[in-house]
Amino acid sequence: MLTVEVAVSVAPRQVQRVRLQLPAGSTVRDALLACGLMSHVPGLSLEAVTAGQWAVGVWGRKERPGHPLRDQDRIEIVRSLVVDPKEARRLRYQDHLKKWPKGKKTTPSSGA
Repeated sequence: MLTVEVAVSVAPRQVQRVRLQLPAGSTVRDALLACGLMSHVPGLSLEAVTAGQWAVGVWGRKERPGHPLRDQDRIEIVRSLVVDPKEARRLRYQDHLKKWPKGKKTTPSSGA
């Protein structure tokens, strides 16, 4: 028997975890079906995982549903990125520049 943990982020800073006992030779797909989280998380299904809407990883490494599990593995289910991190950082910086007055060398809160 294998003991594995399945974790899914249902909202920012909210994680649901389920510990499972699975037979030896089980795969990530078997754990996803056995955990019961798919019925509690909107939009989460095997079809959504294979379509790339959700990503599945074992100990932080992206894996396919057919990946064989080992004892004490942790399976993580996460939403796919909507925005590229570099693009998000660039947009935040541009927004930050809008808050600074042009031509002045003071902070926005100093009012000078």
